[in-house]
Amino acid sequence: MIILLDINLLREKPELVKASEKKRGKDPKQVKEVLLVDGKWKAKLKKVEELKHKRNVVSLEINELKKKGKAAAAKAKIKEMKRVVKEIKEKEEEAEKLLAKRNLLLGKVGNILHEKVPEGKDEQDNIVLREEGKKPKFNFKLKNHVQLIEDLDLGDFDASAKTSGKGFYFLKGELGLLQQALVRLAIEFMQGKGYTYIEPPLMLRKKILGAALDLEEFEKTIYSIEGEDLCLIGTSEYSLLGMHAGEFFGEKELPKKYFAYSMCFRKEVGAHGINEKGLWRTHQFNKVEQFIFCRPEDSWKYFEELLKNSEEILKALELPYRVIEICSGDLSSWKAKSYDLEVWRPTIGDYGEVMSLSNCTDYQARELGIKVVGKGGERRVVHTLNNTVLATSRIMVAILENHQTKEGTVKVPKILWPYMEGIKELGKKAKKR
Repeated sequence: MIILLDINLLREKPELVKASEKKRGKDPKQVKEVLLVDGKWKAKLKKVEELKHKRNVVSLEINELKKKGKAAAAKAKIKEMKRVVKEIKEKEEEAEKLLAKRNLLLGKVGNILHEKVPEGKDEQDNIVLREEGKKPKFNFKLKNHVQLIEDLDLGDFDASAKTSGKGFYFLKGELGLLQQALVRLAIEFMQGKGYTYIEPPLMLRKKILGAALDLEEFEKTIYSIEGEDLCLIGTSEYSLLGMHAGEFFGEKELPKKYFAYSMCFRKEVGAHGINEKGLWRTHQFNKVEQFIFCRPEDSWKYFEELLKNSEEILKALELPYRVIEICSGDLSSWKAKSYDLEVWRPTIGDYGEVMSLSNCTDYQARELGIKVVGKGGERRVVHTLNNTVLATSRIMVAILENHQTKEGTVKVPKILWPYMEGIKELGKKAKKR
């Protein structure tokens, strides 16, 4: 399945689409190619309609000739009718091929960028909007999260390498509790914001995933189930998007605000890969995601709301972070605008991405036919937005590295104490033993 931009937008405002593609660093000639094939398709459809009209006329003529007893003339017309019917079938097949070709080309055209997206070639051109929080200072030699976990016997990466390979992990004792505490915090936080909690399927049909991301991303990240039209989800965003496939909303039914907790699975094929043990980049992880369906005119308002939600979580967890705006050349094709939230990692002296906020406008929802019906009956494709609430593994890395102590223990952020069964410092009991 191919993600499609609105073909009417290309027909009516080709220069707008060309400018967006050029800003993305892509060849704007692609737009011209789409319109060229689209024109051929429309011409072929017109020919089919003309032939169908001719078939109807000939059919009436045959009936009239039969009524008048002109069998020979009727027989000649029937022969003509067969030729017309054959030509209709041929032209319809040609039209279908042209439509498939047009849609294939159209699927390579990205979403229309928001006008304020900064121009750039790659991630090096992304812009730091602001930094928040106080970076901790340490007067002792820091341990990275893997060292802390192994020294405190809070997890096992060697055992998971034996059972499953690189990119997996066993969590033990207090660290397992910390992960569950993060999930409980996220659930209660989002419920308090008025979002509806969802536990989604962990497998989806390829049609749903095809509407959520492009083919290149699909191949790099998605695990397919052999012999089945099913894939493991890389994020619950995909499930939430597909939940309303083919549905029409009334104006008053929107926005639909959801958040979901799920396990997620990613191949992590490409430049990053899984090169080291630990929790930062894994094939399986747990995540809480927030997602909104809304009217087109409201989506930028909710973009800011989703950002605010995630920032509140990071502040509550006492983690220094920064907000990054993704430049045009680094922006995925289905996104109109995107921010990353990156947390400070003192062990590497740099920030790492923990949350990704995106406004996909009508790009994803079009393929799945999700629309809003106005008072006058007019139908518009809804806008969709998503952002991470938190991915537990990366947040645990941040907590371990930012809140470690000279004694080798890790202080639990106060916001998590109510969920930790009285544990306020990881490894403290172990140290006493």
